[in-house]
Amino acid sequence: MLVHLSVHNFAIVEHLDLELQRGMSVISGETGAGKSIMLGALGLALGDRADSSAVRIGADKADILASFDLDDIPDARAWLAERDLDSDGPCILRRVITAEGRSRGYINGTPCPQSDLKALGELLIDIHSQHEHQSLLKTDTHRRLLDEYSGSQELARQVQLAAQRWRQTRQTLERLSNSSDEQRARHQLLSYQLEELENLALGENEQEQLEDEHRNLANAEQLLSACRQVMDMCSESDAGNVLSALTGSLQRLSAFQNQPGALAEAAGLLASARIQVEEAMGELNRFVDHFDADPERQQMLEERLDAIYTLARKHRVQPTELPALQQRLLDELESLNADDEALERLSEELAAYGRHYEEKASELSRIRQEAATALAASVESEIQRLGMPGGKFSVQLKPAAEGDYMPFGLEQVEFLVSANPGQPLRPLAKVASGGELSRISLAIQVITAQTSRVPTLVFDEVDVGIGGPTAEVVGQLLRRIGEQGQVLTVTHLPQVAAQGHNHLFVHKARGKDETHTAVATLQKDERIEEIARMLGGVDLTEQALAHARQMIESAQA
Repeated sequence: MLVHLSVHNFAIVEHLDLELQRGMSVISGETGAGKSIMLGALGLALGDRADSSAVRIGADKADILASFDLDDIPDARAWLAERDLDSDGPCILRRVITAEGRSRGYINGTPCPQSDLKALGELLIDIHSQHEHQSLLKTDTHRRLLDEYSGSQELARQVQLAAQRWRQTRQTLERLSNSSDEQRARHQLLSYQLEELENLALGENEQEQLEDEHRNLANAEQLLSACRQVMDMCSESDAGNVLSALTGSLQRLSAFQNQPGALAEAAGLLASARIQVEEAMGELNRFVDHFDADPERQQMLEERLDAIYTLARKHRVQPTELPALQQRLLDELESLNADDEALERLSEELAAYGRHYEEKASELSRIRQEAATALAASVESEIQRLGMPGGKFSVQLKPAAEGDYMPFGLEQVEFLVSANPGQPLRPLAKVASGGELSRISLAIQVITAQTSRVPTLVFDEVDVGIGGPTAEVVGQLLRRIGEQGQVLTVTHLPQVAAQGHNHLFVHKARGKDETHTAVATLQKDERIEEIARMLGGVDLTEQALAHARQMIESAQA
């Protein structure tokens, strides 16, 4: 529960320290004294949004600190332990807002994002505002309240997540399926093109080798004639040939002994030239002997080269780029095959998500069916006590449209009410007046609060529009809840204030230059005077004081 609230430089509050107790604590004071400011500060500590307007004029920052005893809140202790934020003492939530609008949050002294403050705050306090009855006109609120009453919020969240996964998977599957016709056509084309390239089976450097061989075959006669002429000139001519000339030259030079260095060098070069010519003749002889000017081979080469050039032109690439093209087409085909596998996998996932949704949604539907009857009976009993005798209340569950998995489950929830005897049950938004709506809202809040796992409940002027004996019933209801935990109630009604176990009085303290909000814990006599003031007397008469004393004693009895 909330044990301490410290507020510094927030709005018109300069400094405020509150020690809070178990039970029902009443917060009263004149209009504009700052009662709602206290709850606003508490909301900031619990993760509400903030801006620079929260900082008191003239101050550089607002600092709010809320301390909680977690002995009876195992969910909050587990939440802290999971994030290594737990401590031996109370849990301390702190929020600092600068005059520039920057905000910092802390949990047990550790900096944390606003979302963490909000998540932990939802486990610590449940705040019911005076405008909450307006949200009762929305069926989404009806469903949320029923799930809170039945304790199935987590199950409802699982149903919502299951529906989201199912829808996301279906959208992905539809997107892939819609493009499957184009993909099938592309798949067929790629398969055909790859088959052509695979049948071609172009080897490495094959094109260059084929072109060289084809050129040789195309010029066979000229090539052989040239080879024979060279051979004749070098070694076979009777009139004189290169090889004979080199041999004779070497013989003439070798006839001289002790040749000068230059002459010896020239003789060496001539000997090397003769060797080179002899080797060249050997290569030419081998080429001529083995050269086969086969017309069929030439035609085969031309056909092979034509197939290569035709396929290259078809794909608008150079012949040397055909192997790289084949690899690219193969990669794309494998990608399309992967898409086919993805379609199959997504279909299986969609079916699995559907089964999971149906399982969780059916379980949630069963719980809602059971809780709807109990909630309707409890709320009906309370609204009759709250000044609507003969009023009827029902929780209607209408099946959702078939063929789709809705995030809210298998049914829509709607509250129906009959405010007066003999009138049929009709949707809440079409029947209830403002006052009736406030009473119904209060009855629902009181009933759902009794099943809440959150030990601290805050009611901010939820009794607006209620008076007389009904206000006393409201006070009794809130006191009854306070006996099970902690209730903070902001009220203007003496009938409600008299029911409190504790009483906090909010007032404005005026100095010479400024006014700020202060809070006092009222003792017995002070509390009697405050209740008497709330009864409406400008002057505290003996009759008003006696009436206030009687109201407090009656509540305690």
